[in-house]
Amino acid sequence: MIGLRFIRIVCLLVICCCTSVKGMEDRPRIIVTTDGEADDRASFVRFLLTSNEFDVEAIVNSSSEFHWVGGKGWNAFHPVEWIAEYIGYYAQVYPNLLKHSKDYPSPDELLARWKVGNISAVGEYATRTEGARFIADILLDNSDSRPIWLQAWGGCNTIAAALKIIQEDHPERMAEVASRLRLYLIWEQDETYQQYIRPQWEPYGIPTIISDQFDCMAYIWPKVLPSEVKPYFEKAWMTAQILEGHGPLCDAYPNKQGAFNAEGDTPAFLHTIPTGLRNRESPAYGGWGGRYVRVRGNVWMDPLPSSDYVHPSGQWGIANSWSKRLEHVTDTAEINVRTRYFKPLWRWLDAIQNDFAARADWCVEEYESANHPPVVSLAQASLDVSAGVGEVIEWDASGSTDPDGDTLSFRWWHYAEAGSYAGHVEGVSTPKFSFRVPEDARVGDTIHLICEVRDSGTPALTRYCRVIVTVVG
Repeated sequence: MIGLRFIRIVCLLVICCCTSVKGMEDRPRIIVTTDGEADDRASFVRFLLTSNEFDVEAIVNSSSEFHWVGGKGWNAFHPVEWIAEYIGYYAQVYPNLLKHSKDYPSPDELLARWKVGNISAVGEYATRTEGARFIADILLDNSDSRPIWLQAWGGCNTIAAALKIIQEDHPERMAEVASRLRLYLIWEQDETYQQYIRPQWEPYGIPTIISDQFDCMAYIWPKVLPSEVKPYFEKAWMTAQILEGHGPLCDAYPNKQGAFNAEGDTPAFLHTIPTGLRNRESPAYGGWGGRYVRVRGNVWMDPLPSSDYVHPSGQWGIANSWSKRLEHVTDTAEINVRTRYFKPLWRWLDAIQNDFAARADWCVEEYESANHPPVVSLAQASLDVSAGVGEVIEWDASGSTDPDGDTLSFRWWHYAEAGSYAGHVEGVSTPKFSFRVPEDARVGDTIHLICEVRDSGTPALTRYCRVIVTVVG
C-alpha cells in the first residue's frame, strides 16, 4: 500500500469492569499494616469502600516512628479498637453496598482478619505477636499462588516480625514465600526495613515500592497540588460528595473542618485496583498509586524531580523526603519541579476522587440512582504489539459499554513517561485510534498508549486500557 507498510488490525476482547479485569489480571490479595494515625483512618474509609476490588487477607495494627504504645502528644498511639469501630460503620452500609457489587466482603470476614501486631515500641520486631503470626501463616499457605500485596501504612516492624518467623521456622521456604510477595511501603516509617528486611529478604528479588509521592495526598496537599485538582479536596466538594448524607462510614471520615485532611496511605491500595492501566505488571508503568523507577535489584522509588537529587542509599523517609524539601518552595522554577515530581500521582486525582464519590453514593443510593464505572472493551488481539517504524496499528474501543446506559467519551493519549520513546505522539478523542510508529523511533523503544473512557454520569467515572508498542527492526 502506498504510504503504508501495512495495517495491523488485531482482535481480542479485553474487559475492564468495576470489580475485576477479566482476562488480564488476577484479583489482588491485600494485607494492610497500619499505625492508626488520622490519615490512616481516613484511608481506611476509602479502603473499605474499595474492598470489593480485592481480597482482604489481613488488617493488622502496627507501630511507626510517629505512633507507638507509650508515645506522648502527637506520637500517642490511637487505640487498636478503631479498626473494629470502622468495620462497624461499614456493617451499617454493607447491605446497600451489596446492591452495587456482590464482591464486598462481609463485616464478619473483615473482623476475623483483624489482628494486633507489634505496637509496643518503634521498630520492635522480635515479639511473635498475633498479627505477625497471622501474616506469617498467610504467607506460608501455598494453596493460592496469587501474589500478596503487603502494605506498610506505618512502620515495617510487624511485617519484619512475620518474615523473621518464616526465616527462623521455615528457612527452606524463604524463596517460595518471596516469590508471592509484593511490598508497597509508605516511606520507611521505622528502621526495620533497613535492619532486617533488606539484608535478609531483598536478595530474593521481592518487588518493592517505597513511595514518597504519596505525600501529595497527605497533610501537605494544599501546598503542593496544582490548581486543576485542588477543588476535589476542598470543603465544597468534600462536604457535598463525601461528608454529608452518605451514611455512618462516611460520617466517620476524619476531615479538617469539612475539607480533605490527609490520606497518605491510600496510594498503597490504589495501586492494586484493576482500572485497566496494568500498573501491577510493573511499577514503571504508572497508575492510580503513582509511577516509580528501579533504583536497585527489584526496589522501586519515586522518579527524580531534577538532576540535583539522588536516590537515598539507606532509609527513605521523612528525614530525606523530597516531598518535604519541596513543601515550602516559592520560586517559580522550584514550584515547577514540585509539580512535576508529584504528577505521576496527581494526574489521576480527578478520576480517583470521583470514584470515591460514587462509592460514597453506593452507601445510601439504590443501584438505579447511582453511577458505576464504564466497561472498556478493546476489539484487538493483544495489549502488547511489536511493530516496525512506519507500520500502522489500529485499535477500536467503540465496543465499550456503561452499566447505567451513560454516554461514553474517549481519549487516546501517549503516556510518555511510562515508555522509552522520547518523541511526541498526537492523541485523539475518538474510540478508534490509527497509530503509525514514528519515523524517529528506535528499535527497542516502548510506546505506552492509554485509552481513557469516561461516562456522562454523576460523578463522571473513568476506566482505561493501556496498549504497549515495542519498536522492532
